Amino acid sequence: MLTKRYDASSRFYTVFDGETGLYMRSGIIDGQGNDTGKDPFMADFPHLVDVGIMGHCEHGLSGKCAKAGTDCYQSGAVISAPNMPLADFAGIAEQCGGRTHQFALGGRGDPDLHEDFEGILRACRERNIVPNYTTSGYRLSCAAIEASKRFCGAVAVSWYRAPYTMAAIEGLAGAGVKTNIHYVLSRQTIGEAVARLETDGFPDGVNAVVFLLYKAAGCGKSGSVLAPGDPDLPRFFEELERQHRFKVGVDSCLAPGVIARCPGMGFEALDACEGARFSCYIGADMYMRPCSFDRSRRYAVSLGERSVRDAWHSSEFAAFRAHFLSACPACDSRLSCLGGCALFPDIALCGKRQGLPSA
Repeated sequence: MLTKRYDASSRFYTVFDGETGLYMRSGIIDGQGNDTGKDPFMADFPHLVDVGIMGHCEHGLSGKCAKAGTDCYQSGAVISAPNMPLADFAGIAEQCGGRTHQFALGGRGDPDLHEDFEGILRACRERNIVPNYTTSGYRLSCAAIEASKRFCGAVAVSWYRAPYTMAAIEGLAGAGVKTNIHYVLSRQTIGEAVARLETDGFPDGVNAVVFLLYKAAGCGKSGSVLAPGDPDLPRFFEELERQHRFKVGVDSCLAPGVIARCPGMGFEALDACEGARFSCYIGADMYMRPCSFDRSRRYAVSLGERSVRDAWHSSEFAAFRAHFLSACPACDSRLSCLGGCALFPDIALCGKRQGLPSA
């Protein structure tokens, strides 16, 4: 079902298809009702909310993440906290109903192992919010797959290179769930990524492979962060421009690199960081942040004290947005990538970042 909304504060329209996941924004609308073609900077309320319903991770505590070569940015291998209660989640959903298009469920563990998983999915749909989630596939049950089919827009399986990874992809795709792969791109994994893209070497039934840029957060290590001069990067960006039998996507952290290195790619569907502009993160601790990678709570706002709307318009979120208004002022691409990441300036793969400090 198509939903069309007008943001009177920033003067633009959004169209969202709850069945296909298609999401589009118009340019800023002028006083005569014409689309100016100029991208709006932010929305009056988040269109996508990343909700970390998981406070702990059985998978990480078992050591399986480390064995898979994954360094949990939420420190799931060392931190164990309570999951978000269903009542807290329902309160967030109630505030976002009619304003937010999608919830991306995640946190410190696999959302499908939450004790009220189906209730959380149902709470979204009751408020016309489309739920999606990311899982490692570890202990993914038939009941969770069925609930995903009934309620979810899409499910992403983290590329853990394990039998349960393949079983999860096969089970979800076989049930008719739109199934994506989330592939974390680091110095250790980029070679495999290039090889698999060159041969279309990902499982059948996958809708898309989405590449997420590795960061030195949580259990992440600075030595694993890709640098602009990595020898495999030119081949990787070449593969992004090539047609594959599955869709290929990237997170907004890769936008500076794509803009600088993929001249043949249309950038209409590519967006710079949406943190505090069109999306936000709410953790199981009930703190709202512009981005889930703000592990220090530098820009965090307690939802025990303020509403989602108040947090969105807070001084903390405004401080985060300030980075996008000032970073890389002389770069001819800054209107497309907005200076890259506000939290980790070293991850920009454009090779021309001007070295401004983090916001």
